Amino acid sequence: MNTFLLYYPFLFALLSFIFLLAKQLRSRKPTPILPPGSMGWPYLGETLQLYSQNPNVFFATRQNRYGEVFKTHILGSPCVMLSSPEAVRFVLVTQAHLFKPTYPQSKEKLIGPSALFFHQNDYHAQIRRLVQASLSLDVTRNLVPDIEAIAISLLDSWSGKVVNTFYELKKFTFDVAVLFIFGHLKNHHHKELLKENYYTLDKGYNSFPTNLPGSSYNKSVLARRRLSLIVSEIIKEREEKSLVQRDLLGSLLNFKDEKGQTLTHNQIVDNIIGVMFAAQDTTASLLTWMIKYIHDDSNTREAIQIEQKAIFESNDGGNHMLCWAQTRNMPLTSRAIKESLRMASIISFTFREAVEDVKYKGYLIPKGWKVLPLFHNIHHNPDFFVDPHKFNPSRFELGIKPNTYMPFGNGLHTCPGNEVAKLQTLIFIHHLVNKFRWEVVGSGGVHYDPFPIPQRGLPAKFWKETCTQGRTSKLASREESKLK
Repeated sequence: MNTFLLYYPFLFALLSFIFLLAKQLRSRKPTPILPPGSMGWPYLGETLQLYSQNPNVFFATRQNRYGEVFKTHILGSPCVMLSSPEAVRFVLVTQAHLFKPTYPQSKEKLIGPSALFFHQNDYHAQIRRLVQASLSLDVTRNLVPDIEAIAISLLDSWSGKVVNTFYELKKFTFDVAVLFIFGHLKNHHHKELLKENYYTLDKGYNSFPTNLPGSSYNKSVLARRRLSLIVSEIIKEREEKSLVQRDLLGSLLNFKDEKGQTLTHNQIVDNIIGVMFAAQDTTASLLTWMIKYIHDDSNTREAIQIEQKAIFESNDGGNHMLCWAQTRNMPLTSRAIKESLRMASIISFTFREAVEDVKYKGYLIPKGWKVLPLFHNIHHNPDFFVDPHKFNPSRFELGIKPNTYMPFGNGLHTCPGNEVAKLQTLIFIHHLVNKFRWEVVGSGGVHYDPFPIPQRGLPAKFWKETCTQGRTSKLASREESKLK
């Protein structure tokens, strides 16, 4: 009995310690861990695996293996990949302040470090408002005839030929971009110089960033410098003539913040080149894929032809131009555009960087790691889209689940020109299906440069319907004379 009393305080203290320790362990939150995945080889990571196959297969394989959140190491950086709607919304919308836009330094150099999509917070908001002003409803509505004239002129040049569809459509989207950025550019020499040097810059944008003389990247750097000088000449000419225009250049030149500060020359040039870059390849890729999809799907093509023929006939068989209201009343064609965007997922993913350690669903995203929301994986997930690899525009007749359809991104960095891209596509498809027939030449396949496009740019032969030849050439000539 005396022995028990001797050890009693010790036993009480031990049991109390165990009880408190157990309580503390139960209340402690689990320490976040890195997501599952493979970091690949030292330094190289999994970059070689990414570039040796379809990148969407690369991402899908790892999602199936590791789940909706996984890690990898590509392009010299550790990365976390996110492939669920909730995770993408977390990064791009609800917790966007924890992630900053990021691009490789070599690409920032070519476009310009002041371009809006490299920034966030106040500067990004200011420039975004200016870009949106140049794409406003009033501006866009008034430019429908000009966009239509550019489309008709390009299509007429295809008649009876086999063309590289993507390369040709880049001409169309470039001319429309110039229209929104510079208005009706009277100096055709400036326009040709812009086109020549932009194409050189674009060609080396995804090349290996070695600045050796004669390399593709070096040619792009030199073309970027020349583009800055050309824009400077256009600005000087506009200021000398005291021209005030409601285009992007006008918005940038006339901007003053609450302190009366204007934009610097470099800020203006960087954002002009940034918008040119954003406006051209993505819309050209969308149009190329849509031309392929409706070529391959006769039922959808015939339904679009019926819809567009009714509008064509209401315009006296194409003798009158399209109006804004008619472009708003093309539901079948609009659904086909949405489905083309989903199927192709031209913006397959985007880059962000964690500005601090971030916890998501028990996983740690370390500060400085790249974060890639995978739009393509979501767009091709059978849980959200039945039979996702089938082209089926009718799926958009009913509502879709929130945050499962993001062809232009999401959040504050959603593409501000998405409605203009759709408008260009509607106008072009209207004239294509009413006046032309076409056949794709060669086999299928996908090429990434960096956006997905059909193999070899979709070579196709186009020929004009006999009954429309006279009307369209007169209409195009009349509108081209207005542009001059």
